[in-house]
Amino acid sequence: MATASSSRPTACLALADGTVFYGQGFGATGVVTAELCFNTAMTGYQEIMTDPSYAGQIVTFTFPHIGNVGVNPEDDETGDPVAEGMVVKWDPTDPSSWRATEHLASWLASRGRIAIGGVDTRRLTRAIRQQGAPHVAMAHDPEGNFGVDALVEQARGFVGLEGLDLAKDVTCAQSYRWDEMRWAWPGGFERQENAKHKVVAVDYGAKRNILRCLASAGCEVTVLPASATAEEVLAHNPDGVFLSNGPGDPAATGEYAVPMIKEVLEQEIPVFGICLGHQMLALALGAQTIKMNHGHHGANHPVKDLETGKVEITSMNHGFAVDSQTLPEGVVETHVSLFDGSNCGIRIKDRPVFSVQHHPEASPGPQDSFYLFERFAASMAG
Repeated sequence: MATASSSRPTACLALADGTVFYGQGFGATGVVTAELCFNTAMTGYQEIMTDPSYAGQIVTFTFPHIGNVGVNPEDDETGDPVAEGMVVKWDPTDPSSWRATEHLASWLASRGRIAIGGVDTRRLTRAIRQQGAPHVAMAHDPEGNFGVDALVEQARGFVGLEGLDLAKDVTCAQSYRWDEMRWAWPGGFERQENAKHKVVAVDYGAKRNILRCLASAGCEVTVLPASATAEEVLAHNPDGVFLSNGPGDPAATGEYAVPMIKEVLEQEIPVFGICLGHQMLALALGAQTIKMNHGHHGANHPVKDLETGKVEITSMNHGFAVDSQTLPEGVVETHVSLFDGSNCGIRIKDRPVFSVQHHPEASPGPQDSFYLFERFAASMAG
C-alpha cells in the first residue's frame, strides 16, 4: 500500500490486484470503476479529460502540475469531461492563467468527475507499464471512510474495454454543420466562409479541434452520428468522408461501422481516418486490431513516415492498434511508432484513402502532422 500524505486521506484508488493508493480527493464524491491509463503530456489536461476517446478510463497524469492554469470553455474538446476520473501527483493549485474561468476542482465537481491528488504517479505508471492497463475502483469521501476490500472487488468486477462499443455513448444525437476554424491570433476561432470541399465527418467521439482542422483546410463539414449508414453518408453528396477518433473496442464499433465504410469505399471518394477511424478503416479493408498492453497516451510520441523517412512528434491516445501483420495486399503501411514499432498509418495503393493512428489535430500536442488535413483537402481537389 502507498500512503501519499500525513493528513487523513480522503480518496482511495484500488487496483484489481489488491494494490491500494491513498491521497486527497477533489472534484465530485463517490465511487467510479474504470480502466486505468497514464498520459505523459505536459499540457492540455482539460482537453484530455474532455476527449471522448477516454470513455471508460481514468487518466493518471505523469506531469505533476495539473490544474495550474485552471479551465475555460474554449479548451473543451466536447461538452463535458468524458474520462471517468483523474489521478495526479500534487493537489491542484489556484489557477495562474488569465484565460482561466474556473478552478479545476470545482469544474470536476460540477460535472460529476472524481479525482485524487498526492499519489506517487511514478510508481503507479510503472505498475501500468509492467502489468498492463489495470481495472480500478476510485473513491472520494471527505470523511475518509473507505471499504477497501469492497473497492478491490469492484475493480475486479469491471468488465474492461475489450468487446465494448463505447462510440454509441459519446457520438452526437443528430447531424449538424461545423464551420469553426482553428484558433488564430488575433481573431480567435473564426468561421470558414469560403469552403471548397464538402466533407461528411462520422462522429465516433470526435474532438472539436479535429473538426476545426477540417474547416481550416477548406472543408464544409457535416457531422453524422456513429450509426450513420452509407446511404445517409452518401446522401450529402460529399467530396470526401472523414472517420473520427473515439473510445472502446474498434471491433465492437465495427459491427455497424465496417459495413458502412465498405459501401463508401465502393464509391471511390477520398476517405481519411484518425485513431478509432483508422482502426475501423483497417477492419473494413480486411485487417485486424489488437488490445495493447498499456496503450499510447501522450503528446511526445515519435512516428516515422515510412514513405518519406520523416519523423514526426505526435499526440496519441489509444489502447488498441492495427495489427500490421494482417494488412491485406494493396494496403500500404505508411507510419510506425518509433517507441514500439506498432502501426500508425495505412493507405490504399493508387487511391486517396488513408488513415493514421496518431492525432494530427493535437490539442494538446505538437502540430507536426497537420499536413494530413491538407493532404485530405488536396485529394478532394484532385
